Amino acid sequence: MKYDGRAPQEDLATGERSTRNRVARSILDHGPSTVADLAGRVGLTQAAVRRHLDALVSDGVVEAREKRVYGTRTRGRPAKVFALTDCGRDAFDQSYDKLAADALRFIAESGGDEAVAAFARARMAAMGEAYRSAVEAAEPERRTEALAGALTADGYAATARSAPGPQQGEQLCQHHCPVAHVAEQFPQLCEAETEFFSSLLGTHVQRLATLAHGDGVCTTYVPRSGHAAPPKITHSASASTAGRNPA
Repeated sequence: MKYDGRAPQEDLATGERSTRNRVARSILDHGPSTVADLAGRVGLTQAAVRRHLDALVSDGVVEAREKRVYGTRTRGRPAKVFALTDCGRDAFDQSYDKLAADALRFIAESGGDEAVAAFARARMAAMGEAYRSAVEAAEPERRTEALAGALTADGYAATARSAPGPQQGEQLCQHHCPVAHVAEQFPQLCEAETEFFSSLLGTHVQRLATLAHGDGVCTTYVPRSGHAAPPKITHSASASTAGRNPA
């Protein structure tokens, strides 16, 4: 074996960092995750995952939360999930947040909030042609899934799944948002995106959670035809985002 000049402990440290990055990336791609979920996805034992999570928590990259519960909460202790912190997201995010925020602030000062909303709608219209093509090419029952695929291609790490419990609909989940920090200051970005999804899918959709609001994932409820009521969400005080303005 060719020697590259590194001591064995340096190789070990490099391997540890690489595995830790895989754990963090899995949380980015799939949203807040349990130890068991992560172990299955990255091919490690739960004990090994816990060790890497302890290091990521210590570094401020990951934080533990109580799992968000949809519908009626069952008895017993809520499951613990691990989510990326803002610091953890910054490690993956190469967007020019400050420049974008400054530009939107200038638009707001020059033309008011409606000018920002107009910009947000125009941005979605410009981005939306690829999304529209993907959705229109899909069978009606696969359109939310097709939209998730198009969003993933744009860096949103999106998935589509059936809504939990008795709800007649689907959840479109975006586990990453390149503009989350800007949307925290300018919720018009989230509002324009929601309006666009509704137009694209031909039904009234409802945002249940957003990364900009401090949630672990952007979740949009997409009802099936004739079922417009979104699921109720309950979550513990430790997972709440009291004091923040929703995006």
